Amino acid sequence: MKILHVAAECFPLLKTGGLADVVGALPAAQRALGQDARILLPGFPAIRAGLLDARLLNVALAPRFGARSLALWQGRLPDGTPVYMIDAPGLYDRPGNPYADGEQHAYADNHRRFALLGWLAAQVADGLLADWRPDLVHAHDWHAGLAPAYLRERSLRHDGLATASVFTVHNLAYQGLFPASHFAELELPRDFFRYDGLEFHGHLSFIKAGLQFSQRIATVSPSYAREICTAEHGCGLEGLLQYRAGELVGILNGVDASLWDPASDPALPGHFDAEKTVGKARCKAALQAELGLAAEPAALLFGVVSRLTEQKGLNLVLAGMAALLAQGGQLALLGSGDLALEAGFKQLQQDYPERVAVRLGFDEALSHRIFAGVDVVLVPSRFEPCGLTQMYGMRYGALPLARRTGGLADTVFDCSLENLADGSACGLVFERFEQADFDAAVRRAFALYAKPTQWREVRRHAMQRQFDWSGPAQAYLELYRAARQA
Repeated sequence: MKILHVAAECFPLLKTGGLADVVGALPAAQRALGQDARILLPGFPAIRAGLLDARLLNVALAPRFGARSLALWQGRLPDGTPVYMIDAPGLYDRPGNPYADGEQHAYADNHRRFALLGWLAAQVADGLLADWRPDLVHAHDWHAGLAPAYLRERSLRHDGLATASVFTVHNLAYQGLFPASHFAELELPRDFFRYDGLEFHGHLSFIKAGLQFSQRIATVSPSYAREICTAEHGCGLEGLLQYRAGELVGILNGVDASLWDPASDPALPGHFDAEKTVGKARCKAALQAELGLAAEPAALLFGVVSRLTEQKGLNLVLAGMAALLAQGGQLALLGSGDLALEAGFKQLQQDYPERVAVRLGFDEALSHRIFAGVDVVLVPSRFEPCGLTQMYGMRYGALPLARRTGGLADTVFDCSLENLADGSACGLVFERFEQADFDAAVRRAFALYAKPTQWREVRRHAMQRQFDWSGPAQAYLELYRAARQA
């Protein structure tokens, strides 16, 4: 099957979150299964710079959506996956964050920037390229949400003959909402701006376009697929999702084992696996030294690698730090986001320079060293569509301390007596998004750490968990077949 993945970012070219990891790994896993999967990306500077063997394609593209010049390039990822890159400097050639300016204000023309992405996906599906045409378009998150809409518009013009699409929701909270006045710039029929189209409470919604017009909908864990059909997690779209519940599935994300393997990871100062863990102690000591933390092998070292947002539960972590430090713990944090959270953690570092280390921003290699060096990775999310942090943590012998929600509920099993007895325990789980519950889970982490034999056994179970991409890749192929038959 020929599959075109459409997304705004892709590891290793550009990464702001887990979406990039998925788009970088899923097509490669599908290619390993014999499918012809390719990727369409906007020409952001990092993507332009990192694309290998790039060549300009001979396709006719007139100026559109405010792009005075428009072209299409083809290159590849390091793993060989083919990539098509939209060259539209007026829309994409901007420094820093691909979605917002230096003050974190979303670009005023984001509706046109990502309309172009969806529109060009439909053009490729319509035969723009002489030598390749997809059987299915797989659009990822709101940035690609208009791709199914443009495909539906084509099907109306050509008596239903159009390429099928699948739309994956990576995080329903990010919806691509714009003023209704921008609809006229999208080059879609006027009747697409209705309650059963792109209209959402008087606004224009890119994510609703994907949910409304794709043949099948996926999200990134079974629990989150159920949760988004409720008022608590549906972000106002639960009615539409309930209506399409029979066409909605949750497919748990995977982990690229070639990139995330503590036995061979080049970013680590020591290597280890589930049975031979001496290298993990070396990684812990090296991380403490690198970050300026006290060299205390016995200290329980907690880690955070995350966007610093309330959704991720980092307010619970900040409020619980006094109790965590009083019990002898340390914290290594890598991330950025909410300015108040950034300031709060930086103040903690100033107050406890040998107990708290904060690195604002993102550093891929350092993230690997944190997972390898810490004992516990904190993922106390208010909601979590899938979460990759807990999977990376388990791979690297860091027990997740997580709230039971979304993909965390599907992947992290608590160190309860029954789970310890049957060997399924692989982390510490709390139920309610409340400070008392988080603090109690931290105390339980210290209690388990005080029992070295049990701690090592749980860590071994965690490291033996399998989260490879072969299962999800096959599940998506089955979803594609259903979409093409719809």
